[in-house]
Amino acid sequence: MIVRRLDDVVGTERDVAGPTFVSRRLLLADDRVGFSLHDTVLRRGTTTHMWYQNHIEAVYCIEGRATLHDLVADVTYEISPGTLYTLNGNEKHTLTVHDDIRVLCVFNPPLTGQELHDDEGTYPLITIPDGEVPSSAEGVIP
Repeated sequence: MIVRRLDDVVGTERDVAGPTFVSRRLLLADDRVGFSLHDTVLRRGTTTHMWYQNHIEAVYCIEGRATLHDLVADVTYEISPGTLYTLNGNEKHTLTVHDDIRVLCVFNPPLTGQELHDDEGTYPLITIPDGEVPSSAEGVIP
């Protein structure tokens, strides 16, 4: 069983800051549960370009307001508390933040914790120390 509080993560290597966000990575690949879970805050007045070529991401908004633009379908969505979006087609997208937004994010395969967006907005596919990429489709790695 894993029990972890947000306060346990803040200020550690699991507390990762980028130019537009801070991501508290509560569960990572080395926890071996088949996904990673992040408590992320994106800053007001920023726009983040993302394209998760190597991951599926589900995002649930718990605070704030933003505009999500699906660059593939050219569709825009308003994001506010209680809204879920899932990038199940590896869609290129932007998130423009109107008020600081706090979201819970789930990634499959799980992140290792040190990923940052590259120039295309992609996280690299990094394997865990034993070289395996855990996936919920494969089940939990013992």
